[in-house]
Amino acid sequence: MMRNLRTIDVALDEMLVNLAAIVLRLSKPEVTRTPEARRALAQSIHQYAVCAAHSTDPRVHELKSELEETLRPNLRIVANNGVKVS
Repeated sequence: MMRNLRTIDVALDEMLVNLAAIVLRLSKPEVTRTPEARRALAQSIHQYAVCAAHSTDPRVHELKSELEETLRPNLRIVANNGVKVS
């Protein structure tokens, strides 16, 4: 019985790793151009995080962090170079 549960747990972890790879491909800016696509991506990442919370596989947690990072806005550093702006 315990062996079967472990087999299922490992299979679920593998599925989560594969799912994360798919969602990462979908998180590319050229794919998520519209607000609707961004909302769908955020929902997918949230659902992944819920499932990942129950996993003990470190890969799943690393991928969860990577996916969540895709939702953060890109910050641009603008250098002033000493030019005064009026």
